[in-house]
Amino acid sequence: MKPVSSAVVEQSGHRQHERVVSAGRPPWWLLGAALVTAVLVTVDLLGRGPLERADLRVSEVVSDWGLQESPAYPAVWAVTQVGGRVTILVVLAVLVGWLAWRRRSWLPLVRVLVALALLTVAVYAIKHGTGRTAPAFPGSFLFTAEGTSYPSGHVANAVLMWGVARWQAVEFRLAPRVQRTFWWLSVVGPVITGLAMVSLDFHWVTDAVVGAAVGVLLLGVVHTLDAAFLSRWVRDRAVRQPT
Repeated sequence: MKPVSSAVVEQSGHRQHERVVSAGRPPWWLLGAALVTAVLVTVDLLGRGPLERADLRVSEVVSDWGLQESPAYPAVWAVTQVGGRVTILVVLAVLVGWLAWRRRSWLPLVRVLVALALLTVAVYAIKHGTGRTAPAFPGSFLFTAEGTSYPSGHVANAVLMWGVARWQAVEFRLAPRVQRTFWWLSVVGPVITGLAMVSLDFHWVTDAVVGAAVGVLLLGVVHTLDAAFLSRWVRDRAVRQPT
């Protein structure tokens, strides 16, 4: 991806920079790959297939590392919070507040709220529907009252919400360094979150993989809803308000 010029233009009393990264709308092939991945992994786990056995082997290895009892635990735990809901919502609150104040637009807030609602409903529906136990439980079991491991909410959160943040930074032409920062968070954030969660034995590998797939699918849904309804609704309200 080649960066474009970072020239600044004056528009509506504020500075607008050029886009230096893409807005990050998932292409159709990535959505298809995410859906296929989520379905195949789920089918494998329901059938006690090789992916579940691989999960168990990885968990044995990382449990031997003993990171949870090591001095490295606080640092690794902090990395997991790159995908933490509180962490991301604090950043998004600052971003949305800035855009509402400077650009007089509530559209970023509407997008964040829709994304958050979809994330909560979808992830917890799958978690409680599968009832998969976490690695801390002695073994991987499905359909248990204690099981809420599958998929990883942290990874899904990182993919979706950092993706929404990147989208706003690019669409509203924030400074190039801000656009690049959110680009890195949307790409690297889910990866390091998943690795940290697995290395601490908080999640199975397949939890992280399907969490990422769910995040990609939900990001595609939010983009689609925005193009069909959200942007039009917010802009129509803005036009009607003076009247």
